[in-house]
Amino acid sequence: MARELTDGVWLFDLGFVTPFRSNAYLIDESAMSDVDGDDLTLCDVGLWRNRPSIRSEFDALGYGFKDLDRILLTHYDLDHVSGLGRILDDFDGPVYLGAGDVDLLNGADLPDPLHHKGMFHRVARRLFPLPAAADVHRVTDGDRIGKFTAYATPGHNHGHTVYAHDASVAILGDLVWEERGLLTTPFWLDSYDMRELRESVETLADRMDPFEVAAMGHGDPIVGGGYDALRALVERL
Repeated sequence: MARELTDGVWLFDLGFVTPFRSNAYLIDESAMSDVDGDDLTLCDVGLWRNRPSIRSEFDALGYGFKDLDRILLTHYDLDHVSGLGRILDDFDGPVYLGAGDVDLLNGADLPDPLHHKGMFHRVARRLFPLPAAADVHRVTDGDRIGKFTAYATPGHNHGHTVYAHDASVAILGDLVWEERGLLTTPFWLDSYDMRELRESVETLADRMDPFEVAAMGHGDPIVGGGYDALRALVERL
């Protein structure tokens, strides 16, 4: 069931069991008291088949996909993007994805076939491409998308991107996970370069303004003191 983390920020806990569960987030600016705006943004979309389904989560809240102004994708992994096809029947707006992962999908920059995740992505991009109907926009570091700022955070994927909303919410994707109330980094088998990933964590903490809500792709979001939790991870690294 969808859970409101703070005013205008909803968590969709999608999927069956770990590691096939992932979080998606709905940001409704019209419900935020400290933001002058009314955009509706979906961040990540889960697997192509989830229970509960992302459509049922939307319906339960009284929203429809047609109400969305945009979709933000943190990175190309199946548990974050492959549900997109189930949305596009009712949504024809822009979909944003980090430039490095766009280049993966269009073949402009293919990963090393001998790398464990590179080999997987070479297969996945052919079997599970983004739908041709998707209006995909390349995202680069520092881009402003509505009231979100994009931060390039490579390591987990070459094009991994964090989106920080002006209302003190950080959509962290798989840059970090949550475990027992603490932030941690993903395990090496699910990432391209752990050293680069750790550097992205450290750099992001230095570049971002403090935020309250840490909304990661896996684990329980941290609703208060999200930035402090990120800084604490930097100290442990």
